[in-house]
Amino acid sequence: MATKKQKVDYINQQVSTRGYAQDYQKICIENDFDMIVKANDLTQHILMKDRVLDRKTKELIFIAGLTLLRAPIWQIKQHIEIAIALGATKEAVLESIELTILGGGFVVFSHGLVAWTEATGAKGVEPTLDALEAFKSTAKKKAKKKASA
Repeated sequence: MATKKQKVDYINQQVSTRGYAQDYQKICIENDFDMIVKANDLTQHILMKDRVLDRKTKELIFIAGLTLLRAPIWQIKQHIEIAIALGATKEAVLESIELTILGGGFVVFSHGLVAWTEATGAKGVEPTLDALEAFKSTAKKKAKKKASA
């Protein structure tokens, strides 16, 4: 059974090497320490250890995977922030999210885009009111033409 100090030391080690600790990790460290240690060993080997792929590349892939799964926005955002801290550009992160269009469509992509905009502070371009008025005018003309036909 782990002591309180061992548990705090463990969570602090997680944050200092990963850059984060998720709520499930905090709960499991307190309530099932042995299991979370074993789960972390797998994460360390797969995500944290540079093998053929470096961690930044793995984070970019992971962001795409989380987006495809429609993981919670906070979780995708957390990995975006880690990728950027590891040296990924916001453009590289966006490109990894754009890849999800091919496997999941624009709805899935939009989910990841929300996390990206929150993490990077990116803004969009707004159309002018003239464009909306032009659309409304054209739509009214088409409706009148259809009704009279």
